[in-house]
Order: sequence, then C-alpha cells, then structure tokens
Amino acid sequence: MDRKESFLQYIKAEKRYSQHTVCSYKNDLDQFFLWLTSQDISFNTCEVTSSEIRGWIVSLVEGGYSPVSVHRKASTLRAYYRFLLRQGEIRVSPMEKVVLPKRAKTLPVFVEEDSLGKLLDEFSFGDDFSGKRDRAVVEMLYLTGMRRAELIGLRDEDVDLTEGAVKVRGKRNKERIIPLVGSFIDSLGNYLEARGKEGISSPERFFVTDRGNKMYDKSVYNIVNRYLSMVTTVEKKSPHVLRHTFATHMLNHGADLNSIKELLGHANLSATQIYTHNTFEQLKKVYKQAHPRA
Repeated sequence: MDRKESFLQYIKAEKRYSQHTVCSYKNDLDQFFLWLTSQDISFNTCEVTSSEIRGWIVSLVEGGYSPVSVHRKASTLRAYYRFLLRQGEIRVSPMEKVVLPKRAKTLPVFVEEDSLGKLLDEFSFGDDFSGKRDRAVVEMLYLTGMRRAELIGLRDEDVDLTEGAVKVRGKRNKERIIPLVGSFIDSLGNYLEARGKEGISSPERFFVTDRGNKMYDKSVYNIVNRYLSMVTTVEKKSPHVLRHTFATHMLNHGADLNSIKELLGHANLSATQIYTHNTFEQLKKVYKQAHPRA
C-alpha cells in the first residue's frame, strides 16, 4: 500500500472521517501529485520542499481558487505530512514554512426570523406524504441545528417523540442529544403517520424519498432551497444556512455560547463564536435605525 492509500486508510479507520471528507482529501492529494508531475518535480512526496509547495499554492491562487479553498487544500497537505512524520517517513514537514494567503472573514448567512416564521406558520406544505416530509425536514434542520449529513443518517430509534429528543451522530461518530419542541413533535408524528400509510417501513432511515429510499444530499438541498426561495432573497438557500439560522436566532434570544456549542456539536468554542459577529451586526443595524444621532 503506497503512502497516499495508507494515509487515506488512516483518516478513515482511525480518525473516523466521513466518506465525503476522505474523498475530498483524496482529490486534493491527487491534484497536488498531478501538479508535481506537470512541473517535472519528483513524485516522491518525501522529497518535496516548502518552496515547491508554495509554487503549488501560487498556481491555485492564479487558477482562481478562493482563499478558503486554498486553505482547505493546504490543510489536506498539512495532515498528510503530519502522518508521514508520525510514520517516520520524514523528519520535518515542508508545510512548516508555508505561509498561506489571508482569508477574508465572512459572516454566516442566515434567514431572518420573520421569514422563517412566515414559512412555518403561514405556508402550507401540503397534506400528502411529500408535504409532511418536506416540512419535517425543514423544521428538523432549523429547530435542531443539525447538519445535512446528520439528518440523512437519522434512524427511527434516534427520534424519541415520547421523551421529545433526537440523538444525533456528528463528526467522528460523536453523539449528542437535542431536545424537540411540542409543535415540532406533532409535525414528526404526522410525517411518520403519512410514511406508514405509504407502506414504507424503514427503521434504518428516518427520512425517506417518495420511493422509500434513503435521502441523499441533493434531495435534502432541493427541499430546503425550494421552500426558502419562497420567503427569502438571501443568496445561499442551503441546509447549512438553516444551521446558521438556528445558531443566530438562539444567540439573539439570549442563549449562551456554550449551550449553542453543545447543540451544534462543535469541538471547541471558537467555531461557535463566529455567530456573535452576526449578533453584533444586527445590533449595529438597530442602532443606526433607532438612535437620533446614528
């Protein structure tokens, strides 16, 4: 097994990265190796220098990759060389002397409360199976803040309507419990009743397509994008926007950062703190509108 395959097996089996993440790492490494070949640089990654890696970084920037994408690809290389260090293949990582372009700080996109309220309180999703399922999907993402992959991975045993709680398996199979509110419990009950009438019995997948199959990334995205398009003009209308919206609305209504961190399944508080910027922006907006000298 070559170094790349050993590394990919390591992050999959020991680090327990998702298949999507493993695939992204593989694509990044393949892109790097292809660039080395195009530049007539030794394909032996143990012999690659910091200067040559900087050359690859420059080629990415000149090729139109955003700073965020460049940082992600560099992160893949950094993890790869850490693995080679651990294996004793190299003594020093060439990534130590690589300086990356600055990333512009972007605030998480979220939907205003009035818009979400209009969608959930006034809009009819329909009384058929698809309508009840779509409503449950949108509410699950907004009312729990879970990730799209976590929603797709839900099983029947994870959703306890009696106790009003859902068990979520996050990154690296870390589990967390999120409470469910009364009205949402009713929506989930309506969905399960409709699913039963469709003759779909699938304990291994809580949410299913119209044909009874497991939901996939694109199907969840299409549901969210369709309904958010009816109530908001924000550029992004993805499932992750509902996760951002959940955190922002919670913070705006007084929830503390540590509680939001636990609900989101963040590994550390720094990942959660970005939502405080959204709150500050909202305060500035209110200040400018209300203060006579603003």
